[in-house]
Amino acid sequence: MSLKISKPLAIHSARKLKSDIALDLEVVAVGFQNHQFDKELYHDISSKKNELPISFVEAFPLEERTTKFNDWPFIILFVAALFGFIAIASLTLRYWTHNYSQNGSGIYGGADTGTLDSNSAVLLIFSTVVAIFFATFGIIFVRLWPSLFIYCGVILNLLAGLGSTITYMVLGYWSGAIVFLAFTLITVWCYWSMRHRIPLSVALLRSVVDGMKDCPQTLIVSSLGTLGGTAFTLLFSAVVVATYMKYDHKDNQGDCKVGECHHSQSKLVGTLVVIFFCGYYISEVLRNVIHCTVSGVYGCWYYRSRLDYQVAKWPATGSFKRALTHSFGSICLGSLLVSCIEVIRQLLRLLESSLYLGHSTGSRKYLGFSLIDKFVSFFVFSARYFNHYAYCFISLYGKPYMKAAKEVWFMMQEKGVDVLVNDSLVNIALMSYSIFAAYMSTLFAFLYLRFTSPEYNSSKSFNVPLMAFSFLIAIQLCNLVNETIRSGVSTLFVAICSDPELFHATNPRRFEDLFRGYSNVVRKLSHSSI
Repeated sequence: MSLKISKPLAIHSARKLKSDIALDLEVVAVGFQNHQFDKELYHDISSKKNELPISFVEAFPLEERTTKFNDWPFIILFVAALFGFIAIASLTLRYWTHNYSQNGSGIYGGADTGTLDSNSAVLLIFSTVVAIFFATFGIIFVRLWPSLFIYCGVILNLLAGLGSTITYMVLGYWSGAIVFLAFTLITVWCYWSMRHRIPLSVALLRSVVDGMKDCPQTLIVSSLGTLGGTAFTLLFSAVVVATYMKYDHKDNQGDCKVGECHHSQSKLVGTLVVIFFCGYYISEVLRNVIHCTVSGVYGCWYYRSRLDYQVAKWPATGSFKRALTHSFGSICLGSLLVSCIEVIRQLLRLLESSLYLGHSTGSRKYLGFSLIDKFVSFFVFSARYFNHYAYCFISLYGKPYMKAAKEVWFMMQEKGVDVLVNDSLVNIALMSYSIFAAYMSTLFAFLYLRFTSPEYNSSKSFNVPLMAFSFLIAIQLCNLVNETIRSGVSTLFVAICSDPELFHATNPRRFEDLFRGYSNVVRKLSHSSI
């Protein structure tokens, strides 16, 4: 049996109510271990309003002396990036429509322009469908079998990486085989070194699934976000292909044959840099708005799902409103940092692609670029991981970005990076499924190019960029689909670090599972340095 705080507590004043709840939380369900917690509740679960139900703002009030819009200058920057992307999209897609007959209308039928045409656009659309299919299957899997999900995530990643490696070896694509073999070996090492941390991750994931079942709003938000993300991904793919059509310099293009060619490699590279920056920035903001919205729902579930007297009304609506108003500037700031690193990674990949197009590279240079790419990818992962916890503080407490970042930094100092790695094993399983879906999309792109044999890829020079585009599209889409689970894990971890006694009282069985995996869970964050 679990403890439920009595309804008459609602008539107390805020201070008296908080004191009574602190005393009640010392009482645990019969049959479970009694734990001692220092400090009182960090988040005041009392409310100035005695009516039922309360709103999200009343459940998670903003800090005093905060501005109406945190980090508002970055909202202006995001709007500029959005309009910039729209402007480039209108120019490039208009060129595509005017040269529709030359560039084809499907897999076959396009003229030999020497650059991307409708064949490559169909490839990216199919790659998107493949990624959505596998990502959706992963969500269904984790909801039905949470513990098995973690084990299967790593195993599927190993099988997909090994299968891709063998396929590329059989087909004679040795540089790609070496890179995917390196991925597979790294995955084996990560799994072996983290195998003893699985019990804590399983307990976290089971708790998140409990919250998902109690709050179906999380799935609604995730579904709507996935639809929006898919639509933007398809638009982004079309704009990338149309940019190559418009600015890639080939002598056999229609306008070049009549002496009106104004294309240049500098225009192509410059436009692609802007497209990738704006595209990643927009997709990151969309993803983080979903994260903050879902985080608010999980916060209400953690703090108020068992408080019969004060349950938040429509937490998804209130959380979404805060994400698009008070906290939107902070979301734009954190997304900007990740997007800048992503652009650097794409510049390296464009340089690699240029060398291939110029026939001035080999397997060694390709391997070198791949290693540099993985090094930059590590910084992307670190920035996203850090931001993910910062957005939890932004969503629940309305903190500006820098203050939320300090909260995460001191949380790492007090709880240790090792604990965050424990929590991230769930994210590793999610990432394994994302990488698995990306592997499938990349493999599909390779086989598609091999069997359709488009004229623009007669020298195999577009294998690398199109496979890279397919991989990145799949990763972004899977991250959107998995955002509900990832947000739940990070929000639950932040809430448990701040107020573990509440979870001990309302979910004693789940708390004991967490305690067995990590006994230091009873130590609370001090928040004294913020």
